[in-house]
Amino acid sequence: MMASDPNRILRLIPLFAGALGGILLLLNRLTTVQLTESQARSDVVGVILSGVLILVGLIWQQIQPRSPDAVTLIGEEGIEFNPNLSDSIKTELAWASVMLLKNTVTQSLVVYYQDQVLLRRGILGENSQVTPGKILKRVLETQKPVYLVNLTLYPGKIEFDYLPLNTQGVICQPLGSNGAIILGANIPRSYTKQDENWLEGIADKLTLTLESELNPTKLQ
Repeated sequence: MMASDPNRILRLIPLFAGALGGILLLLNRLTTVQLTESQARSDVVGVILSGVLILVGLIWQQIQPRSPDAVTLIGEEGIEFNPNLSDSIKTELAWASVMLLKNTVTQSLVVYYQDQVLLRRGILGENSQVTPGKILKRVLETQKPVYLVNLTLYPGKIEFDYLPLNTQGVICQPLGSNGAIILGANIPRSYTKQDENWLEGIADKLTLTLESELNPTKLQ
């Protein structure tokens, strides 16, 4: 599925207008039998205006980039909880996940904590287990989030095999030093700073719940 670009036609108008003006000026010059001084001055002004329009069109292509393309993520939609969780933790995870799925571009979500997958929700990847790679390990060690704006450009994307195969963007948000929320989007460069702040607040609340109700033996 391709994302529509509402400004595409608008950005092309100066280019077409400038090119059309230049062509008409050239045809007018070629068909003129006797060139007068006033016509020569008019042609100069017309050429300048056509050039300015073309330049504006080219600039607009740079300062108003196309919206990134969306894809349909590969996988089945669903929700899977770790069977060893209490009802209170399931409720907390359900609330946090639905907030992120409904209020951000997130299409797939995994909660990983104490070497266990607590929740998978949204479009589910084929692999139900999480084996931390370099990126997730760094998040857990530094307790700082990592935002991969375009996952297809990262050689290390293979570690996210628990997300849909064609996931476009990923955020790994730490849950203290014991886990992380991993979000997958179907559009590259799609999370805003407001989304990141929203995710951080939810993660902080979820971390408090997990730290108070879970210990390393409860999920075994």
